Amino acid sequence: MGAGYMSKRIESERITINCSSEKNYNFLSDFKNFTRLLPEQVSNWQCSGDFCSFEVRGLPEIGLRIIEKTPFTGISMKSEGKLPFNFTFNTFLKETESQRCEVQLVIDSDMNPFIAVMAANPLQNFVDMLLSKLKEEMEK
Repeated sequence: MGAGYMSKRIESERITINCSSEKNYNFLSDFKNFTRLLPEQVSNWQCSGDFCSFEVRGLPEIGLRIIEKTPFTGISMKSEGKLPFNFTFNTFLKETESQRCEVQLVIDSDMNPFIAVMAANPLQNFVDMLLSKLKEEMEK
């Protein structure tokens, strides 16, 4: 972490989705499925294997690479590209009972305080929206 940078954590709430952690894990492990979760502000979506890239209005291109998969409990992704800050994006899954799974999305980043103030609300809205769309998609 560079001088003047601080750790910033953005967490979604933990929600219960009415399907198994295996089904959630399989869906989130494949970037091709993310097109069903992304907001309209996202453009230039591309994915292949464990990597995806996209643009959000007003920001440089964002790249994400899956760096770790723990079957049915979690997926870790790391940012790539010329971003003003680096971050990891983690999905946590916990089977609570048969065909019910608790899900939480977390972004951990290192950013300067100025960017942290500007980015906190949009990032929070982003993880909350992704989680809401995931629940909608998985419970169809």
